[in-house]
Amino acid sequence: MKQAQLYLDRHFAVGETDDRLFGSFIEHLGRAVYGGIYQPGSPLSDERGFRRDVLALVRELNVPLVRYPGGNFVSGFCWEDSVGPAAERRAKPEAAWGVIESNQFGLNEFSTWAKAAGTSTMMAVNLATRGTLEAKNLLEYCNLPGGTYYSDLRCSHGFAAPHDIKLWCLGNEMDGPWQIGHKTAYEYGRLANETGRLMKMLCPEIELVACGSSSLDMPTFGAWESTVLDECYDTVDYLSMHQYYANHEKDTAEFLAASQGMDRFISQVVSLCDAAAARRHTTRKINLSFDEWNVWYHSAEADKKLERWCQAPHQLEDVYNFEDALLVGSMLITLLRHADRVKIACLAQLVNVIAPIMTSDTGAWRQTIFWPYYYASRYGRGRVMNTLVESPSYESKKYGDAAYLDAVFVENDADTLTLFAVNKDMDDDMTLCCDLRQYAGFRVAEHIVLTHDDRYAVNTEAAPDTVCPVNGGVSELKDGRLTARLGRHSWNMLRLVRAKAE
Repeated sequence: MKQAQLYLDRHFAVGETDDRLFGSFIEHLGRAVYGGIYQPGSPLSDERGFRRDVLALVRELNVPLVRYPGGNFVSGFCWEDSVGPAAERRAKPEAAWGVIESNQFGLNEFSTWAKAAGTSTMMAVNLATRGTLEAKNLLEYCNLPGGTYYSDLRCSHGFAAPHDIKLWCLGNEMDGPWQIGHKTAYEYGRLANETGRLMKMLCPEIELVACGSSSLDMPTFGAWESTVLDECYDTVDYLSMHQYYANHEKDTAEFLAASQGMDRFISQVVSLCDAAAARRHTTRKINLSFDEWNVWYHSAEADKKLERWCQAPHQLEDVYNFEDALLVGSMLITLLRHADRVKIACLAQLVNVIAPIMTSDTGAWRQTIFWPYYYASRYGRGRVMNTLVESPSYESKKYGDAAYLDAVFVENDADTLTLFAVNKDMDDDMTLCCDLRQYAGFRVAEHIVLTHDDRYAVNTEAAPDTVCPVNGGVSELKDGRLTARLGRHSWNMLRLVRAKAE
């Protein structure tokens, strides 16, 4: 059995988690909207067409923020087509995904849905086929109380109160040649700066996210960030990051090592932001918005066979297995370990499209990746501790030396401490030890474990609990020393509480 040791000092923290670290994403893509969050006429929907079962699961996840409406979709999006009486809205070809967009669900419907789901909106503007003026008009429509053309237009559509959206993305993946309206770093940086300046003239309280590289593997990575930040550093508040991981080779050890790559990606982008600050001789800090992250590859072959110009097809519908849940758990640990600079993150996406929630005409169920996301969102909020991990490791072809253990402690409050841990070893259990004498009077209240003998096991509508967490892990906190047994290929959460808190 492998041995691992954790070290922490309660006086040394990485930082406080921003609640928005546990955000998600809804794009007009596949069945994310139509048949996902919105299905009028279904017995499972309310009078507004919102799926009640999906709303319940989103509330269960306690999602603080949802990015909308894209994604690649936003680069061809004319927001005016999505507002006003639904019967008067025009259906249009959506070039990014090769489908027809009916526009029956739009900006106001999403704002209403977000309120019903108990979440807030991260709105993206089209800086690909549109520009500064259109972005300003959209902001005016959403946030001004009235008395101007676009705010009065919103009122005429039945929304007297402003949507009051505080967080805005300046385009999407503008470094990508696949993007409609793709731009060079200089072109995009100048446009983002001028658009952002005008938006903040209108609403100084908003925060803005500029597009960073759409993945670590982009040939322009690094140079893109430097050029963009040189143009818009003083205007924007965050730089975006996107990354998806795949296991085409069915090499589980290599796949699970991807969290090491994610960790390196974050550190490199932090360095690029700080280098830009140094060049400007400023103490103003740009933080990160990791607003697309997930596993994505299962649906690739099926998507090649999709008929073009249909509506709401079964597109990007990855059916996640148990090993995907392990990596998602490790990725959430990685985000927590960078909570000092990663303030926003969006699991892409929320429903049906590479998502933790799946639906049919008869119900909704939790995919395997739902569970680590659920527990991180529920119990990962607080003060992230500087958790030093001493663990056996293995050699990854792409990521180099990779520890078998990913782990982080979060001090939720003075009386509660949560440990998230993933044992990536496919064959051996692991004993984890940690000296916690500084947390006097604490005990293990629960040890939740997510594991399965079959790493390719999935949850389905017929068998929704195939991969499901259980409270029954082996651990104890005795004389101030924590000892826990982490089963082979398992995700774990330990909740430690002070006796008086029970």
